[in-house]
Amino acid sequence: MKELDIYAIDAVLPQTQCEQCGFKGCLEYAKAIASGEANINRCPAGGEVGIEQLSQITGFPIIPLDETRGEHVPFEIAVIDAKRCIGCKLCVRACPTEAIVGCGKHLHQVDEDRCTGCCLCMIACPMDCIEMKRVGRDWTKEDADHARKNYKIRNIRRAKRQEKAEQRLQERSSQIDKKAFLLSLMKKAKSE
Repeated sequence: MKELDIYAIDAVLPQTQCEQCGFKGCLEYAKAIASGEANINRCPAGGEVGIEQLSQITGFPIIPLDETRGEHVPFEIAVIDAKRCIGCKLCVRACPTEAIVGCGKHLHQVDEDRCTGCCLCMIACPMDCIEMKRVGRDWTKEDADHARKNYKIRNIRRAKRQEKAEQRLQERSSQIDKKAFLLSLMKKAKSE
């Protein structure tokens, strides 16, 4: 069996990052296809066209879409009902491309230019105030490239935030250790 190019496989995936394939994003699904862990028919967002493209790249036979993963639907974007949004930020955390903007306890909005139609925000919303609206056009390669870029930027931002949070915890831990050490010295000095 020939070695498959993960990035060539990833390049034809729609980059919605919807996780319907069972993997954490399109690149992880591409890795699973390349390693033989997953079939080429697990991407509802890519549909039959995606399966055909994956077949051409991998040499695997064309097989029908695995509908246990979902069904292919036309390109959609999220719309938030302002009257029901409580600003819980669960949709913001779920969004793979930072398409939802807003702050805690305030109305959130969708940046249509960044939304991939993944539905992860809708699933995360406890108020059921997010619906998907058909766009009236097909998802394009340019859309996928734009989504991949936004996904990477979001991941870099999250990694930096996580690093800063860990650094603050480490600094605080050091301060607590220093404080405990000084207290023990003071107790020792008092007992002598």
